[in-house]
Amino acid sequence: MRFSLILLVFFVLGSVVGYFGLISIPSVYTSSFEDYLLYVLLFLVGISVGSDTKAIQGLFKVNLVIILIPIMVAIGSIGGAGFGSLFVRIPDLRECMAVGAGFGYYSLSSVIIGKLRGEAIGGIALMSNIFREVTTLLLAPVMCRYIARLAPIASGGATSMDTTLGVIYRYSGKDYAVIAVINGAILSILVPILVPLILS
Repeated sequence: MRFSLILLVFFVLGSVVGYFGLISIPSVYTSSFEDYLLYVLLFLVGISVGSDTKAIQGLFKVNLVIILIPIMVAIGSIGGAGFGSLFVRIPDLRECMAVGAGFGYYSLSSVIIGKLRGEAIGGIALMSNIFREVTTLLLAPVMCRYIARLAPIASGGATSMDTTLGVIYRYSGKDYAVIAVINGAILSILVPILVPLILS
């Protein structure tokens, strides 16, 4: 949770600096810089997913039921965000669905959405997905007790393989840890595919 709060602080600081014009970067440079940053980020995500050999091996050993979990999480996240567009001031349904397709992977989804649709929607994606992670970290025991042991895995989304894995292991149980890792790996792979696809 400390890491999420650090990211939130830097986001707020960046917003304040940009709003008051404390640092001025010519738009000619920011556009190309964002492109290179996105390429580097995607490369690092690929390394992160590819180097997790346990998750990759697990994908080939699990049965169909476990594979259905991240698929249902993806459908629920995108569909829920689309339904939420009826109640927020984002007129574009696809933008809301793309935010949902971030699956909690704020560092990647917010950059992609910001590049394709502008900084405002990118900022919303960042805050929404950070909130998803923080909610999972704080409410995992409540979810396990009153909803289901799979609830923190669904809530954590892509983060269920790393930052929220600890609370999932603790409150859902060690039997759910493998499911959480596989869920997070599949959703992490889907983010750079589904977000641009939804916005195209």
